Amino acid sequence: MTQAQHATDLSSPSLASGEAAQPLEASPQVLPRGVLIPEVRPGEDVFGYLRRVHGGFELTRYQQLIGAANPYKEGDEAIGVAAADEVSRVNARALLSNTRLGALHEHPPLEDRLYAFMLEALQDDARAATADWTVGRLKAFLLSASEEAIKDVCRGLSSDAIACVVKLMSDAELTAVGAKVFHPLPGSKLGSRGYLGARIQPNSPTDHPEDIRWQVFNGWSFAVGDVVLGTNPVSSAPESVAAVEAALHDVLVTFGLQDVMPNCVLSHIDIQARVEELQPGTTGIWFQSIAGNETANRTFDVTLEKMLEHAARRTGKFGLYFETGQGADATNGQSGGCDMVLLESRKYGFSRALKRRVALAQVGAGREAAPWVHVNDVAGFIGPEVFRSREQLVRCCLEDIVMGKLHGLMIGLDICSTLHMDVTLDDLGWCQEQIAPACPGYLMALPTRNDPMLSYLTTAFQDHVRLREKFGTKVDDRMWAFFQQLGVIDAEGRPTARFGDPRWVYVEYRKRKGDTRSEVALLAEAEEQMARVRARSVPLAVGYGEHTWELESKLDRELHGHYEDAKRGIWTELTPSFIEAIPQAVLLRTQAADRRDYILHPVSGEKLDAESVSKVEALRARRSERCDVQIVLSDGLDPRSLMDPGHLAPFLEALRRELEAANYRVAPEHLVIQSGRVRAGYQVGELLFGDGADGLPRALVHVVGERPGSGHHSFSAYLTAPPGRVWGGQGRPVDHDITRVIAGISDTSVKPADAAREAVRILGELCRG
Repeated sequence: MTQAQHATDLSSPSLASGEAAQPLEASPQVLPRGVLIPEVRPGEDVFGYLRRVHGGFELTRYQQLIGAANPYKEGDEAIGVAAADEVSRVNARALLSNTRLGALHEHPPLEDRLYAFMLEALQDDARAATADWTVGRLKAFLLSASEEAIKDVCRGLSSDAIACVVKLMSDAELTAVGAKVFHPLPGSKLGSRGYLGARIQPNSPTDHPEDIRWQVFNGWSFAVGDVVLGTNPVSSAPESVAAVEAALHDVLVTFGLQDVMPNCVLSHIDIQARVEELQPGTTGIWFQSIAGNETANRTFDVTLEKMLEHAARRTGKFGLYFETGQGADATNGQSGGCDMVLLESRKYGFSRALKRRVALAQVGAGREAAPWVHVNDVAGFIGPEVFRSREQLVRCCLEDIVMGKLHGLMIGLDICSTLHMDVTLDDLGWCQEQIAPACPGYLMALPTRNDPMLSYLTTAFQDHVRLREKFGTKVDDRMWAFFQQLGVIDAEGRPTARFGDPRWVYVEYRKRKGDTRSEVALLAEAEEQMARVRARSVPLAVGYGEHTWELESKLDRELHGHYEDAKRGIWTELTPSFIEAIPQAVLLRTQAADRRDYILHPVSGEKLDAESVSKVEALRARRSERCDVQIVLSDGLDPRSLMDPGHLAPFLEALRRELEAANYRVAPEHLVIQSGRVRAGYQVGELLFGDGADGLPRALVHVVGERPGSGHHSFSAYLTAPPGRVWGGQGRPVDHDITRVIAGISDTSVKPADAAREAVRILGELCRG
């Protein structure tokens, strides 16, 4: 990967967090932009270098020195902490290697309440014992010491120290450490040496319980799925989440597995808590995405107080489930000047401290302290602005496995990529095989490598079959016995004639429900249900190719067809004729120079250009009265989602009809943003609605093309409705945490007219506060 332009010495101002990297075609004669460290002295540490070269400690330069030790990733470059060249990277690592752990502890790169909370999980005696160690000595220790000795030392290692030592390791060294440290979940083999678990991810573009159940049956037919049944919901409405939770819980209860593995709907943790109140006992483990500092967590509507309250409620067997990912803080504009590895490590520090609180809650409830807490690192989900290549994906996963394990966590991976990264379907299999020897606790598991709802690439059921065969790993013993009871594997663990055939799992499901019909009748009913699932564009992997770990040929062709279709969609643009056909369209543009700039540098699509700002300001000035609702349309990552027949037009027609029936004053114009992302809509709202004296709700309905890859060409509707004074900058900033979204809208998934009605219902809730 050619790094982009404009090298700066540490004496130069650092780049702003949101500044975009330059196009990849930059002239090779131009030096790469980044942190320049031309020379260091023998034995010199980070602080000595700062004193010698810059006259003393300065936080921004310190953050840059630490970040420059990372292998190159686009996300670090975008915030100005990537090394300018390989010499600078080697020098940064030399400085870090000579730096004492105690000195790192005395100079946190970022301080907030979350950082203080992380420290409560450290044991003072263990921290004091290694305070005089250098980071280089810690690396040597981790590579040579036993598992028990490492665990003993890790009791006192801060998240920053763990991040720093990881920076010094090669991929092979990270693999070696990952392969000797394990933290199994209580009472199970999940996360143990020799085991590779699976989170079945039965996502549905419509949250249809039938889609979700059948993907679970499908995974189990391949003897896959032992950690959690975890669905990403389209709708976060409590009643919808409750329906999905109930469907997952029913499957577990029917098979008597409710104490073996939990179910989970990955909505916001507040919603899960609400569903538990509505349907006690139906939620399993509680999920939340987390960030590495307080301000970034607020973009997820997460606070320290909120997470402490939820942790205190987890007194049963199943505790908390966190998802993280390098780059999430920076892409939300909240890196605080810190590099991605350091912030990712702090997410594990946050998880470690919350795991301790769950243990305390269990003891307080009279139970044994056995916190069932785990982390899933979703490496690659954000896109090429974080990193682009398969080698970077492997590096990121290895870093995160080791950081998670050194924090005492059972950590799984979503080895994934978006369709606009330079990672192919075949590359993903290569990545899995590079990462598996580092022994992640589990991987995702879907019928194919393409998620039918989230439109990204991840791990298929049969990838698990291949990895088990290649590396000799097992699933949890209790689930292995269950798969033998289902008859998909025999007593020796070999595939039977039922292997890869979810119809037989359904037959067992119905029998355990007390259904006395014949197997012939049940198999026929299974065929009917599977046909309905496929008609909703949710694939099922039935059977296999030449080997049990290969997709059946027709499904394999379909998978590759979706991949090629997605690649076309990413580079599609709204046509002039389509824009002209939109009633009262006002064309706006963002600061993206072209489609390539927009795809590779997302921040370029988050702000309007100067001419478009003037257009919106003029529009506001022309209006005789303030509207309640403004409709905005952006092309997003697949403009076809708006242009396909039966998509945008019926949605707009139904939306306007429903809004007017509910007595909203809807702006007559449709604002059409080319190369637009969600935050560009927030800027429109600020320009149109911002008024420090306006206490009435002002709503923005922002229609955005989703990621391609599912075959649906679907779009989302982002709904935001704070008062005018909030749009004007008073109080909580307008961002994702106060926005609701309806995803998966198309003629083959969430029907446009249904989505329009749901949008008006949600707006009613938002406007009522």
